[in-house]
Amino acid sequence: MIPGKSGSPPAVLVAGADEVGRGPLAGPVVAAAVILLPDHSLEGLADSKKLSKKRREALSAAIKQQALAWALGRAEVEEIDSINILQASLLAMRRAVIALKPAPQHVQVDGGHCPDLPCSVEAITGGDGKIAAISAASIVAKVARDSEMVALDAEYPGYGFARHKGYPTRDHLQALERLGVTEIHRRSFKPVIEILQR
Repeated sequence: MIPGKSGSPPAVLVAGADEVGRGPLAGPVVAAAVILLPDHSLEGLADSKKLSKKRREALSAAIKQQALAWALGRAEVEEIDSINILQASLLAMRRAVIALKPAPQHVQVDGGHCPDLPCSVEAITGGDGKIAAISAASIVAKVARDSEMVALDAEYPGYGFARHKGYPTRDHLQALERLGVTEIHRRSFKPVIEILQR
């Protein structure tokens, strides 16, 4: 048992893992892995994209308090450009799972691809809306990444990172045209490539 955690740990430790940030033109891809206690009292777990910002932040704090274990992993812009966004997403999830203490014996991930892990792993399409631990991982990852993009907004003013979190909105594309490409933009993504070529 981990101090401060109520309830008994499950006989088989199963973690949920998910990533956030595959679509943006800027910033890292961030993943989380979560092991929930069987008798957790977390209510309203769902795909993080379907929750309000306020609800996500409240749930993220509750998940961190109640989970048997949670961890974050990430892949940086340079890694995304080097190995592609899919492989970078899998790498971020692997790093999150590897960081869990205790280590899980089985991992369920959202999507159609499995990261390379030292335990059994299954990919579940739409898992962030079906499996509580994957939903929890989705929420923790999104809150962490959104917070980082807000911080990057102060470091790179004018791009609107606090609003769009790096996604290719019209405002973001217009800012790229006006201000140019920063070091946190993904140079392997088509809209960024087009601006660099011009």
